[in-house]
Parts: sequence; C-alpha cells; structure tokens
Amino acid sequence: MQKLIVEEPYEFIPPYRGTMWVKFFDPFLPTFLRRSYGIADVQVTGGEALQENVKRGAGVLLTPNHVRLSDPMTLGVMQTHLGLPTFSMASWHLFRQDGFGGRVNAWMMRNLGAFSVFREGNDRAALSCAMDILVSGERPLVLFPEGVVSQTNDRPGPLLEGTAVIARSAAKRRAKQAEKEGRADTDAGVVIHPIGLRYEFLDDPEAAAEPVVRRLEERFGKWPDPRMPMIDRVRALGEALLALREVQFAGGASSGDQTERAAALIEAILNPIERREGLSSDGSTITRVKALRAALLPSLVSTETPAEEKERMRRELYAAFFAQQVHFLYPAGYLTEDAPPERMLETLERIDEDLNDSAQILGRWRVRVNVGPAIPVEGARPRGGTDPLLGEVEAGIYRELGLPLPQTADVAPGVPAIAEN
Repeated sequence: MQKLIVEEPYEFIPPYRGTMWVKFFDPFLPTFLRRSYGIADVQVTGGEALQENVKRGAGVLLTPNHVRLSDPMTLGVMQTHLGLPTFSMASWHLFRQDGFGGRVNAWMMRNLGAFSVFREGNDRAALSCAMDILVSGERPLVLFPEGVVSQTNDRPGPLLEGTAVIARSAAKRRAKQAEKEGRADTDAGVVIHPIGLRYEFLDDPEAAAEPVVRRLEERFGKWPDPRMPMIDRVRALGEALLALREVQFAGGASSGDQTERAAALIEAILNPIERREGLSSDGSTITRVKALRAALLPSLVSTETPAEEKERMRRELYAAFFAQQVHFLYPAGYLTEDAPPERMLETLERIDEDLNDSAQILGRWRVRVNVGPAIPVEGARPRGGTDPLLGEVEAGIYRELGLPLPQTADVAPGVPAIAEN
C-alpha cells in the first residue's frame, strides 16, 4: 500500500531549477503514459495565450482539475507540446515512499520541477517557493486546486482557498517590486490559466470491464452473471465493498440507499476521532480528513508519544483515509443508467484500487488538455465571504471541461498540492 503516513519531521524539498532532465525525459513520456496508465493520446488545445503570457514575462499559475494520478505526467506532454517547462507543488509524502521505486520517483519528481508541501501544517517554505516562482515569472507553476485526486472525470471536487492566497500574495509582491523599479505600467502581472483535463475511453467499455468485474465478483464470492447489465454488476460490487467497510468500521452492514449509507459510514469513522481530538465535524469530508491529519501527525512523529498511542493514531489516520475513499466512491447521482461509460469505468477502477491498492489498466484512453483564457489576478482581496477569484477559477475549469457550472462554488480551506491518493 502507498505510504500515506510519514513518521519523520518535515523537511522542505526544493525543485531542481534546470531543464536538462525535463528535456531528457520528454521523448519517453508518451510511452510511459501508455504503459503505466493506458493513455494512448493527449490532445492539447488553447495554449497560445499561455505561451504569449510566458513570453511577456507574466507570473503564470496553471490550475487543472485533478482526475487521476496520471495528471502530472499528462501535463508533461502539454509542456512538451507548448515548449514550456513548469514547476509544480507535490505532497511531501510522495517524496517519502519506501523502496527503490519510491526513491526513483522522488528523484524524478524533483528533477522535473516538483517541490514539496506539508499540507498538514503551515509550510512557509513551500508557499514562499510558489510565490517566488510567480513573482519572477521564471516558469509557469502548476497547482491542482482540489488538492486531492477527485477520481471523477466530469465532476471536479472542492477548490482549496490556498490557490487564491498564493496567487494574490504573489500579485501583491510583484506589483510592489514593479513600482519600486519604475515599471508598474508595463509589468505583465500574475495571471491564472484554468485547465480542463477530460478523459475519454477509446475501446469497448463493457468488453474492457468484463475481466475485472469477473475477478472482483469472484473475490466477493459472487457467481458472475454475464446476462446482467454491466452497470448493474459494477453497482453490485460497490454495494459489496460498502458492506465490507461498514462491517470493518461500523460493526455491521446496513441497507438502503448507497449514498446515504456512505455518508453515515463516513460519520461513523470520523466523528469518534474528531471528538477525541476536540475537532469540529463541520465542513466537507476532505477538509475534515485534512484537519484530522494536522491534529494527529505532530504527536505521531514526536519521540515523547508512547508506542501504544502511536499505534492508535496510525489506525485512526488510515481509517480517515478510508473515509475519504468512501466519499469519492459513492457520489450522489453519479452512476445512473444514462451516465457516460467513463463513469462506470472510473467506479470500477476505484473499487479495484480500494481492494488491491492499484487498478488494472482497462484499455486505451484519450486525454483532452484544454487551456483556458487568462484570469488577471489583483493583489487585494475583497472583504468578506469566499474569495471571488476561486469562483472565476472554478468557472474556468468547468468551461474547459464543457460542463455547466454548479449553482454554488464548492470551496474548502487549505493549500493545494499535486496529488494524494
């Protein structure tokens, strides 16, 4: 299982500033994406304005939706296509995975422009690095404003407020610097380009799903029934997994609507831990899990915490992780009869990954990387309520995905990062 808990004091990992390794790995990216994720084609549109803003010397922030773990490498194809190397912010735990593969991955991430962020605390070094990149205009900076992998192709998750904080702070610093140097009228400023990542399955979805569905049905002790509609078989697997987690964390399986049961299970997992830590149960599942991690990790890495207390904290942190997985697996109204085939396949992949820590590649995918128009960033934030800049970013992401904008923006506190499983 991916190591989600790093039991050592945080140490900031800066990015490699050169472009030698970016140029070296560029030719291998398509092969890597095909073999590792089944991505056979990446199509980039709308990058001309981005290229022009980089040429003008603007501080450029790129804010894609975060669908899959393959997203950072997919954006690597975009930067090759546009001739624009980027920097990116990555969760610290990704730099601290075990084994040779984990060390190689950490080395590659840093040398391809990633730097670490400790999301469970106030990481001044990471925020300073991000703002320095935007103030200097050295390269575009990639931040995934959802902060976690949503695993939903056409339903982005909540945006984190840290996106707007970083952008506005950099714009303010840059404006002061330009005024001091006497070039306030000509400075290109800071801009945000929302990006929509949309995955499209290229093969026969039912034929691709059949062997994985059959394998998982056999694991749950269910006799495969090819006469049953594939979407119903996937729903039944989701039902079986939900019952398994209910037994594991709530003492027994229940019945009724899956979305309501999932919400009840999340409460059964998170509420006892929140009460013990004196935390609020308000907010989205993502923000609550983030708050729990922030509360538990300092004591877990402390040498003064007794061993039995550390073991309890490890169990609670992994339970919180499973609550987050349940949140993503059962979104209301997602797997309907008229849903596009990508939703069925995404749900199947999430079930497979939840049980086996990795999902079998189902077939060939095409990714459309749509770069949106620039959003100018002002240093001053309007008082009261949610920063309207986040609403503009959200609207831009939905527009580039070709989706209608929800009636209300879904915004959460926190700092964005490149990925978390």
